[in-house]
Amino acid sequence: MEQAYQVIARRWRPKQFNELVGQDHIVQTLSNAIESKRIAHAYLFVGPRGTGKTSSARLFAKSLNADGGPRVKTDNDSDISQAIMNGSCMDVIEIDGASNNSVDQVRELREDCQYAPTQCSYKIYIIDEVHMLSTAAFNALLKTLEEPPPHVIFIFATTESHKVLPTIVSRCQRFEFRPISDEVIVEKLATIAQAEGIKVESEALAAVARLANGGMRDSQSILDQMISFCGKEIAEQDVLDVYGLVSAERITQLAGALGTLDFAAIIEAVDHFVSEGRDLYRILVDLEAEVRRALLEAIKNDGQTQRLGATLTTESLMRMLDALHQGSVSVQRGLSEKVNFEVVLLKAAEESRSRAIDTVLKQLAGKTTTTDGEVNEKKN
Repeated sequence: MEQAYQVIARRWRPKQFNELVGQDHIVQTLSNAIESKRIAHAYLFVGPRGTGKTSSARLFAKSLNADGGPRVKTDNDSDISQAIMNGSCMDVIEIDGASNNSVDQVRELREDCQYAPTQCSYKIYIIDEVHMLSTAAFNALLKTLEEPPPHVIFIFATTESHKVLPTIVSRCQRFEFRPISDEVIVEKLATIAQAEGIKVESEALAAVARLANGGMRDSQSILDQMISFCGKEIAEQDVLDVYGLVSAERITQLAGALGTLDFAAIIEAVDHFVSEGRDLYRILVDLEAEVRRALLEAIKNDGQTQRLGATLTTESLMRMLDALHQGSVSVQRGLSEKVNFEVVLLKAAEESRSRAIDTVLKQLAGKTTTTDGEVNEKKN
């Protein structure tokens, strides 16, 4: 029987800690804990989707149950290692918190905890999306979590840490997984593409990274889809067309039209985007990122920049950014996406030229008031 195709995100899942990219602080802390034998009984992995939480949990379980005791570098070919990484190990139990969230299921878990591991040194429970557990289920877990059997370790993973009860969080060591930078994603995707024999333009990889929003798994899934669409050669335009994006150059041009109050160019650009079937909300997100870059440049240059084609202050850019951000909801959920998009862009351009009332009052006060005993400038 022919073996089923395995997606890139699964084939390229890290097998060692040194293969986990973009989370160096996590790797270092867990590696030090393993080497110094300072193993806690409960861990909470927090962060956006696709940033390595479940992969790290498996790598940690694999290291703790390695032959010869806990070690950072493990044998990928051993039966235990392979069973842990493919999810078939009896002593490393992965549980989906969304579908196993009742108090009865947690009680079964508590009873199962009492039994010693059959294959490994530690019995490890990896509970994904732990915030989905009911309050009763959390409370049923508290006592076991505080004083678990010495052979049991809990690893919780969540994308919404604020929904996890504080009483649970306080009993865990918390690890924050950060969104992975576009540069790191591009570097990893380039390595994958080379190994897979795929020719990809660097601009195409940058577009994929932009789409992934800091998620390595998302970027790999997008690359997989682009390979299915394009075959062995992927160009930037292919990515832009499939996902409704526009090039960085066109985003820069649109930002320049906002900065110079070129309303005709803004309307023309929107017409082109709509006729090409581009994702207007995604364009708005990319536009915010470009305006933010201009804001950072202004902050470094004594409060002014000409990045958007006109001299704009930090106040102007902040008001433009605020208008774009405020309008994102109407573009995403409004009845007429095109009209809402146009209004948001035009309003953002106008807002960049308006001035806060307190700034105006301060300037007027500076012109009409002087030190005691002097005649003010206005009367002169």
